[in-house]
Amino acid sequence: MRHPEKVYSREQLLNRIWHNDLEVEYRTVDSYIRRLRRNLAPFQCEDYIQTVRGSGYRFSSYLRDKQ
Repeated sequence: MRHPEKVYSREQLLNRIWHNDLEVEYRTVDSYIRRLRRNLAPFQCEDYIQTVRGSGYRFSSYLRDKQ
């Protein structure tokens, strides 16, 4: 990963992934993040994707202690 711990806003993710598609809304990012976390859960990796309140999302290279 090139920039672990870097926070990406919804707008940055939308522009990067959907290339300014006018029909895609900000909440679409939230839906995809939720799906991605659900798919990572069986591997106990859902905590790698963290929500940064008021800013966006980041990929954390550190797992939280689940115990």
